[in-house]
Formats: sequence, structure tokens, C-alpha cells
Amino acid sequence: MNTRKVVYLFFTTMFIGAAGGAVVGVPLTWDVFQEEGFWNFFWGVVWMLGIGAAVSIVAQMGYFAYLVLHRFALSLFKTRKLWNLIQILLIAFVYFDLVYLRYIAYAEPGEHWTGYLITPTLLLIYAVIIAYWKMKETNWTAFVPAVFFMFVITTIEWVPALTVQVVNDSVWLWIYLAPLIAANTYQLIALHRLQRQDK
Repeated sequence: MNTRKVVYLFFTTMFIGAAGGAVVGVPLTWDVFQEEGFWNFFWGVVWMLGIGAAVSIVAQMGYFAYLVLHRFALSLFKTRKLWNLIQILLIAFVYFDLVYLRYIAYAEPGEHWTGYLITPTLLLIYAVIIAYWKMKETNWTAFVPAVFFMFVITTIEWVPALTVQVVNDSVWLWIYLAPLIAANTYQLIALHRLQRQDK
């Protein structure tokens, strides 16, 4: 990876994140954007693109932090098998927390906890699909780290939205998640392709 490709990855990831935020955010806030005519809609779209781009920068920091963590853990635990086992345990722990902690924080009286299974389960399924894609383009050792990154790191990046009651009860929860998923998916698949170009 040379500087030109790092810069390319940065700006393309930002563009993907911005697009993801706008594609999800505009339909979810359509009524607000339609209230005062064309210019309100235009600046609303620009605003959504900006939010998506800003969130994508958080996703990029998370990705490069994970790359450093992954290399450090491989050297610390000596074997890939042990590090993969730890990552699987952390995936299970985060899945439980994403269900249980949101339930105890936001559930209404009489509301059942099973309703809080939907979002974590869908996110985990998506992470597994993207990890399988990554594995098919690289090798089998990429599967667990890819699931970990797409599920655990994305959840950590999503925490600021999850912990705010006003955001949690609004469409903004999904407007924050969309650019994270878009940017993280793109980064995960794009990096090995850029590295192959160097080879």
C-alpha cells in the first residue's frame, strides 16, 4: 500500500459512507425535507451526505484501529486459533449486550425482550455474509476476523447512537448505522484488492 492508495481508500470510503447515509436518511426524513420546497430538500440531501461522510471517518478510524489490534493480538497470543476463539467469544458477548442492555435501558413496561433480538441478529447475519465474501476473495483465515470487524467494531462505532435515548427512539439510529455498514463493508472488501494491485 502506497500513499496514493491510502488516500484513494480514504476518499472512496468517505464517498460510500456519504451515499449510504443519504440513501437511508433521505427516505426516512422525507416528510421534513418536503415541507418548504426544493431548496429545503436540496440542503437536506447535502446535510445527509455530510453526516454520512462524517460517520464514515469514524468507520475508517475503527478499521485501522482493528488492523493494529489484529496484528498485535496475533503476536501476543502466538496462534491464530486462540485469537479466533477470543474473537468468537467477544462476538457472543457483544451480541448478548446488544440485546440485553438495550432491553433493560429502553424497554417499556410489559415489553418482551425478544423484540430486541431482531437488530443484533440481522447485523450478525449481514456480518457473516460479508465475511464469507471476504473469505472467498482471500482465504479461510479471514472469516472470523471479518465477522468480528463487521459485527463487534461496527457495534462499538454505533454505541454513541445506541446510548442516547432521543436517538435510540428515532430514525437517526438507522441514519447513523447505514454509513457505518456501507463504509465498513467497502473497506473490508477493498483493502485486499488494493494490496493485490501492488503485488
